[in-house]
Amino acid sequence: MDLRQLEYFVAVAETGSFTRAAERVHITQSGVSAQIKALEHELGAELFVRSGRTARLTEAGAVALRHARAALGSTLDLRDAIDDVKGLVRGRLTIGMVTGCEITPLFDALAAFHREHPGVELDLAEANSDQLVTAVRTGALDVALAGLAGEPPEHPAARVIASERLVALTAPGSRLARDRGHPAKPDGVTIAGLTSYPIVCLPRGTGIRDVLDRAGTAEIGLRPEVALVATSPDTVAGLARRGLGVAILSESMAEANPDLVAVPIEGVALAALLALVWQDRRNPALAAFLRHCEKAFG
Repeated sequence: MDLRQLEYFVAVAETGSFTRAAERVHITQSGVSAQIKALEHELGAELFVRSGRTARLTEAGAVALRHARAALGSTLDLRDAIDDVKGLVRGRLTIGMVTGCEITPLFDALAAFHREHPGVELDLAEANSDQLVTAVRTGALDVALAGLAGEPPEHPAARVIASERLVALTAPGSRLARDRGHPAKPDGVTIAGLTSYPIVCLPRGTGIRDVLDRAGTAEIGLRPEVALVATSPDTVAGLARRGLGVAILSESMAEANPDLVAVPIEGVALAALLALVWQDRRNPALAAFLRHCEKAFG
Protein backbone atom coordinates (compact mmCIF):
# COMPACT_ATOMS: atom_id res chain seq x y z
CA MET A 1 0.00 0.00 0.00
CA ASP A 2 1.07 3.61 -0.40
CA LEU A 3 0.10 6.98 1.08
CA ARG A 4 -1.93 7.89 -1.98
CA GLN A 5 -4.22 4.93 -1.38
CA LEU A 6 -4.66 5.90 2.26
CA GLU A 7 -5.47 9.48 1.27
CA TYR A 8 -8.15 8.28 -1.18
CA PHE A 9 -9.54 5.84 1.40
CA VAL A 10 -9.90 8.62 4.01
CA ALA A 11 -11.51 10.91 1.43
CA VAL A 12 -14.17 8.31 0.56
CA ALA A 13 -14.80 7.56 4.24
CA GLU A 14 -15.22 11.24 5.12
CA THR A 15 -17.38 12.19 2.13
CA GLY A 16 -19.37 8.95 1.96
CA SER A 17 -19.07 8.99 -1.80
CA PHE A 18 -16.55 7.96 -4.43
CA THR A 19 -17.69 10.91 -6.57
CA ARG A 20 -17.18 13.53 -3.85
CA ALA A 21 -13.88 11.93 -2.84
CA ALA A 22 -12.67 12.20 -6.43
CA GLU A 23 -13.53 15.90 -6.43
CA ARG A 24 -11.62 16.37 -3.19
CA VAL A 25 -8.42 14.66 -4.35
CA HIS A 26 -8.69 16.02 -7.92
CA ILE A 27 -8.64 12.75 -9.88
CA THR A 28 -11.31 10.75 -11.71
CA GLN A 29 -13.82 8.59 -9.86
CA SER A 30 -12.52 5.53 -11.66
CA GLY A 31 -9.02 6.32 -10.41
CA VAL A 32 -10.24 6.49 -6.81
CA SER A 33 -12.19 3.23 -7.21
CA ALA A 34 -9.18 1.43 -8.68
CA GLN A 35 -6.90 2.51 -5.82
CA ILE A 36 -9.46 1.51 -3.17
CA LYS A 37 -9.90 -1.92 -4.80
CA ALA A 38 -6.11 -2.36 -4.81
CA LEU A 39 -5.98 -1.43 -1.12
CA GLU A 40 -8.79 -3.86 -0.29
CA HIS A 41 -7.03 -6.61 -2.21
CA GLU A 42 -3.79 -6.01 -0.31
CA LEU A 43 -5.56 -5.95 3.07
CA GLY A 44 -7.74 -8.93 2.20
CA ALA A 45 -10.94 -7.23 3.34
CA GLU A 46 -13.65 -5.01 1.93
CA LEU A 47 -13.51 -1.49 3.35
CA PHE A 48 -16.82 -0.13 2.05
CA VAL A 49 -20.34 -1.28 1.48
CA ARG A 50 -21.21 0.24 -1.90
CA SER A 51 -24.85 1.17 -2.39
CA GLY A 52 -25.71 3.31 -5.39
CA ARG A 53 -23.80 6.57 -5.07
CA THR A 54 -22.98 6.13 -1.38
CA ALA A 55 -20.16 4.29 0.34
CA ARG A 56 -20.45 3.15 3.95
CA LEU A 57 -17.55 1.79 6.00
CA THR A 58 -17.52 -1.88 6.86
CA GLU A 59 -16.37 -3.00 10.28
CA ALA A 60 -12.91 -3.59 8.83
CA GLY A 61 -13.05 -0.20 7.16
CA ALA A 62 -13.83 1.57 10.48
CA VAL A 63 -10.79 -0.05 12.07
CA ALA A 64 -8.61 0.80 9.06
CA LEU A 65 -9.76 4.44 9.09
CA ARG A 66 -8.20 5.14 12.51
CA HIS A 67 -4.84 3.80 11.39
CA ALA A 68 -4.99 5.51 7.99
CA ARG A 69 -5.59 8.88 9.63
CA ALA A 70 -2.73 8.27 12.06
CA ALA A 71 -0.40 7.32 9.20
CA LEU A 72 -1.29 10.43 7.19
CA GLY A 73 -0.88 12.60 10.32
CA SER A 74 2.58 11.16 10.92
CA THR A 75 3.46 11.94 7.32
CA LEU A 76 2.44 15.57 7.80
CA ASP A 77 4.50 15.74 11.01
CA LEU A 78 7.46 14.34 9.09
CA ARG A 79 7.06 16.94 6.35
CA ASP A 80 6.78 19.75 8.93
CA ALA A 81 9.95 18.53 10.66
CA ILE A 82 11.85 18.43 7.38
CA ASP A 83 10.54 21.90 6.46
CA ASP A 84 11.80 23.17 9.83
CA VAL A 85 15.25 21.73 9.15
CA LYS A 86 15.27 23.18 5.64
CA GLY A 87 14.22 26.55 7.06
CA LEU A 88 17.17 26.49 9.45
CA VAL A 89 19.57 25.41 6.72
CA ARG A 90 18.71 27.90 4.02
CA GLY A 91 16.05 30.17 5.47
CA ARG A 92 15.95 33.94 5.87
CA LEU A 93 15.39 36.11 8.94
CA THR A 94 14.65 39.83 8.88
CA ILE A 95 15.48 41.64 12.13
CA GLY A 96 14.79 45.25 13.04
CA MET A 97 16.47 47.34 15.68
CA VAL A 98 16.13 50.88 16.94
CA THR A 99 18.33 53.40 15.17
CA GLY A 100 21.74 53.64 16.80
CA CYS A 101 21.20 50.34 18.64
CA GLU A 102 24.02 49.43 21.01
CA ILE A 103 22.29 46.64 22.91
CA THR A 104 25.04 44.07 23.45
CA PRO A 105 22.79 41.06 24.27
CA LEU A 106 21.04 41.46 20.90
CA PHE A 107 24.38 41.28 19.10
CA ASP A 108 25.33 38.26 21.23
CA ALA A 109 22.09 36.52 20.22
CA LEU A 110 22.74 37.31 16.56
CA ALA A 111 26.26 35.92 16.75
CA ALA A 112 25.19 32.73 18.53
CA PHE A 113 22.34 32.17 16.07
CA HIS A 114 24.66 32.67 13.09
CA ARG A 115 27.21 30.20 14.47
CA GLU A 116 24.49 27.58 14.94
CA HIS A 117 22.68 28.24 11.64
CA PRO A 118 25.20 29.74 9.18
CA GLY A 119 22.97 28.96 6.19
CA VAL A 120 20.19 31.32 7.32
CA GLU A 121 20.45 34.71 5.63
CA LEU A 122 20.21 37.60 8.10
CA ASP A 123 18.77 40.95 7.05
CA LEU A 124 19.13 43.81 9.55
CA ALA A 125 17.21 47.09 9.43
CA GLU A 126 17.32 50.20 11.62
CA ALA A 127 14.32 52.48 12.13
CA ASN A 128 12.31 54.31 14.77
CA SER A 129 10.33 52.05 17.07
CA ASP A 130 6.88 52.86 15.66
CA GLN A 131 8.13 51.96 12.17
CA LEU A 132 9.61 48.71 13.48
CA VAL A 133 6.37 47.62 15.16
CA THR A 134 4.40 48.42 11.99
CA ALA A 135 6.88 46.43 9.90
CA VAL A 136 6.48 43.42 12.20
CA ARG A 137 2.68 43.67 11.96
CA THR A 138 2.76 43.76 8.16
CA GLY A 139 5.30 40.94 7.91
CA ALA A 140 8.09 43.11 6.50
CA LEU A 141 10.14 42.13 9.57
CA ASP A 142 10.15 38.82 11.43
CA VAL A 143 11.22 40.35 14.74
CA ALA A 144 12.38 43.71 16.08
CA LEU A 145 13.94 45.22 19.18
CA ALA A 146 11.92 48.38 19.78
CA GLY A 147 11.33 51.04 22.38
CA LEU A 148 7.74 51.31 23.64
CA ALA A 149 5.80 53.62 25.91
CA GLY A 150 3.86 51.96 28.72
CA GLU A 151 2.36 48.51 28.23
CA PRO A 152 3.64 46.30 25.37
CA PRO A 153 1.17 45.49 22.56
CA GLU A 154 -0.72 42.19 22.48
CA HIS A 155 -0.39 42.01 18.71
CA PRO A 156 2.34 41.55 17.73
CA ALA A 157 3.63 39.45 20.60
CA ALA A 158 6.21 41.11 22.81
CA ARG A 159 8.76 40.26 25.46
CA VAL A 160 9.85 43.20 27.63
CA ILE A 161 13.61 43.33 28.03
CA ALA A 162 13.82 46.44 30.20
CA SER A 163 11.42 48.87 31.90
CA GLU A 164 12.94 52.18 32.98
CA ARG A 165 12.05 55.67 34.09
CA LEU A 166 12.98 58.80 32.18
CA VAL A 167 15.89 60.89 33.44
CA ALA A 168 16.96 64.44 32.61
CA LEU A 169 20.70 64.69 31.93
CA THR A 170 22.49 67.98 32.15
CA ALA A 171 26.05 69.26 32.21
CA PRO A 172 27.62 70.10 35.60
CA GLY A 173 27.23 73.81 36.23
CA SER A 174 24.21 74.14 33.94
CA ARG A 175 21.14 76.08 35.05
CA LEU A 176 19.22 72.88 35.80
CA ALA A 177 22.14 71.54 37.87
CA ARG A 178 22.33 74.81 39.79
CA ASP A 179 18.55 74.96 40.31
CA ARG A 180 18.55 71.39 41.54
CA GLY A 181 21.00 72.26 44.30
CA HIS A 182 18.92 75.20 45.53
CA PRO A 183 17.41 74.61 49.01
CA ALA A 184 13.97 75.68 47.77
CA LYS A 185 14.07 73.28 44.83
CA PRO A 186 13.26 69.56 45.03
CA ASP A 187 15.86 67.05 43.90
CA GLY A 188 13.76 66.00 40.92
CA VAL A 189 12.09 67.99 38.18
CA THR A 190 8.55 67.78 36.82
CA ILE A 191 7.55 67.87 33.17
CA ALA A 192 6.25 71.40 33.74
CA GLY A 193 9.61 72.32 35.26
CA LEU A 194 11.46 70.90 32.27
CA THR A 195 9.71 73.33 29.95
CA SER A 196 11.89 76.07 31.46
CA TYR A 197 14.94 74.55 29.79
CA PRO A 198 15.80 73.67 26.18
CA ILE A 199 15.09 69.95 25.74
CA VAL A 200 17.17 67.53 23.68
CA CYS A 201 15.52 64.21 22.87
CA LEU A 202 15.13 61.35 20.40
CA PRO A 203 12.66 61.76 17.50
CA ARG A 204 8.96 61.04 17.61
CA GLY A 205 8.21 57.38 17.09
CA THR A 206 10.80 56.28 19.65
CA GLY A 207 9.76 54.87 23.02
CA ILE A 208 11.49 57.55 25.09
CA ARG A 209 10.02 60.40 23.05
CA ASP A 210 6.55 58.83 23.22
CA VAL A 211 6.78 58.63 27.02
CA LEU A 212 7.88 62.29 27.20
CA ASP A 213 5.08 63.46 24.89
CA ARG A 214 2.38 61.46 26.64
CA ALA A 215 3.57 62.52 30.09
CA GLY A 216 3.55 66.16 28.98
CA THR A 217 0.04 65.86 27.60
CA ALA A 218 -1.11 64.32 30.89
CA GLU A 219 0.58 66.95 33.12
CA ILE A 220 0.45 70.21 31.19
CA GLY A 221 -2.01 69.43 28.42
CA LEU A 222 0.50 69.52 25.56
CA ARG A 223 3.66 67.93 24.29
CA PRO A 224 6.83 69.57 25.66
CA GLU A 225 8.69 71.56 23.03
CA VAL A 226 11.92 69.83 22.02
CA ALA A 227 14.66 72.23 20.95
CA LEU A 228 17.04 69.66 19.41
CA VAL A 229 16.40 66.18 18.05
CA ALA A 230 19.00 63.46 17.47
CA THR A 231 18.55 59.82 16.47
CA SER A 232 21.28 58.40 18.71
CA PRO A 233 21.21 58.43 22.53
CA ASP A 234 24.95 59.14 22.49
CA THR A 235 24.35 62.23 20.36
CA VAL A 236 21.53 63.39 22.63
CA ALA A 237 23.86 63.06 25.64
CA GLY A 238 26.69 64.74 23.73
CA LEU A 239 24.55 67.79 22.99
CA ALA A 240 23.63 68.09 26.67
CA ARG A 241 27.30 67.68 27.59
CA ARG A 242 28.07 70.75 25.50
CA GLY A 243 25.42 72.85 27.21
CA LEU A 244 22.93 72.86 24.33
CA GLY A 245 20.02 71.58 26.40
CA VAL A 246 18.71 69.02 28.87
CA ALA A 247 18.82 65.47 27.50
CA ILE A 248 15.82 63.20 28.12
CA LEU A 249 16.95 59.57 28.19
CA SER A 250 16.39 56.37 30.18
CA GLU A 251 18.04 55.35 33.45
CA SER A 252 20.49 52.94 31.81
CA MET A 253 21.46 55.58 29.26
CA ALA A 254 22.08 57.98 32.15
CA GLU A 255 24.37 55.42 33.79
CA ALA A 256 26.38 55.25 30.56
CA ASN A 257 27.11 58.99 30.89
CA PRO A 258 28.38 59.39 34.48
CA ASP A 259 29.98 62.76 33.74
CA LEU A 260 26.50 64.31 33.35
CA VAL A 261 24.17 65.19 36.22
CA ALA A 262 21.16 62.85 36.25
CA VAL A 263 17.97 64.53 37.49
CA PRO A 264 14.93 62.29 38.15
CA ILE A 265 11.75 63.31 36.33
CA GLU A 266 8.87 63.27 38.80
CA GLY A 267 5.26 62.37 38.24
CA VAL A 268 5.72 60.24 35.09
CA ALA A 269 3.68 57.06 35.46
CA LEU A 270 4.62 55.58 32.09
CA ALA A 271 7.78 53.53 31.77
CA ALA A 272 10.10 53.47 28.77
CA LEU A 273 10.17 49.85 27.63
CA LEU A 274 12.67 47.99 25.50
CA ALA A 275 11.01 44.92 23.99
CA LEU A 276 11.33 42.22 21.38
CA VAL A 277 8.23 42.13 19.16
CA TRP A 278 7.30 39.44 16.64
CA GLN A 279 4.21 38.29 14.77
CA ASP A 280 4.53 34.60 13.83
CA ARG A 281 6.78 32.20 15.72
CA ARG A 282 6.01 29.31 13.31
CA ASN A 283 8.99 30.46 11.24
CA PRO A 284 11.63 27.94 12.42
CA ALA A 285 14.46 30.46 12.04
CA LEU A 286 12.56 33.00 14.15
CA ALA A 287 11.82 30.42 16.86
CA ALA A 288 15.51 29.50 17.03
CA PHE A 289 16.58 33.16 17.15
CA LEU A 290 14.13 33.92 19.96
CA ARG A 291 15.60 31.05 21.97
CA HIS A 292 19.04 32.65 21.63
CA CYS A 293 17.55 36.01 22.67
CA GLU A 294 16.08 34.40 25.80
CA LYS A 295 19.55 33.15 26.73
CA ALA A 296 21.30 36.42 25.88
CA PHE A 297 18.87 38.70 27.71
CA GLY A 298 18.44 36.29 30.63
